[in-house]
Amino acid sequence: MTTNQAWPDGAPQPPLEVADLKQMAAVIRCDLLGMIHEAGEGHPGGSLSAADMVTALYFREMVIDPERPDWPDRDRFVRSKGHACPVWYSALAERGYLDEACLCTLRDADSILQGHPDMNKTCGCEFTAGSLGHGLSAGIGMALAARHLGSPSHIWVIIGDGEMQEGSVWEAALAANKFGLDNLTVMLDLNGIQNDDFTANIMPMEPVVDKWRAFNWRVVEIDGHDMAQIVEALHASREPSGKPTMIVAKTIKGKGVSFMENNPAWHGRAPTDEELAQALNEVRTAAGWEA
Repeated sequence: MTTNQAWPDGAPQPPLEVADLKQMAAVIRCDLLGMIHEAGEGHPGGSLSAADMVTALYFREMVIDPERPDWPDRDRFVRSKGHACPVWYSALAERGYLDEACLCTLRDADSILQGHPDMNKTCGCEFTAGSLGHGLSAGIGMALAARHLGSPSHIWVIIGDGEMQEGSVWEAALAANKFGLDNLTVMLDLNGIQNDDFTANIMPMEPVVDKWRAFNWRVVEIDGHDMAQIVEALHASREPSGKPTMIVAKTIKGKGVSFMENNPAWHGRAPTDEELAQALNEVRTAAGWEA
């Protein structure tokens, strides 16, 4: 599968093909597991569930240049579910925005990598995340600004299914439709788990697809761990439609680590030494790397 996406001004990183994206997703999973282990705290479950989507964005679809992080016509990414930032930090480091050595400083008091992303500290971070439900509104503001300035920038936002319980998400959904923001793509990390329990037990959100279609969004359903499907959906969402795009990505919380998968206990917990060793071995084996 090849992309016809233009990379203006000689942006240095060519888009990776699907097989290489799968390998990079494994690298990012290993990075984030090590970061959380080193910090002794963090959120591995939601970081792992979004790893394939974040990889496809940063190494295939987004038009960006790490040498010019303030390039006005860059695409922009908002990680609304900010507590699951280790996956984002790893992508920024592997893509060249950050020195990889800083990954071991996650959550240190004086680190540029805080427990929630801080745009004043972290190069490549477009939005300071904290309270859930705000990222989509920020993305709408960016999309409106790009349109006003005549910029080709596309805005990408990842939200969580537990996060959809926030009323501000639905107010933003109304606004994006009102303004016909087809330069905005939202990815829903539909892993079925939030803090403490399964989302269906706390506040059921189904029928998710019908709800977003009722808000007059263009909705696409994919397997959020099938890299070919992810790449196709991301790229297709750039096509002008007069509507914002919602990619409903069915994912598995803790994807890639057997004892973390679909387990609410791993929403916000760091692995022990033994657990880290097992987790890394499973990710490396699945990627076909030698032990």
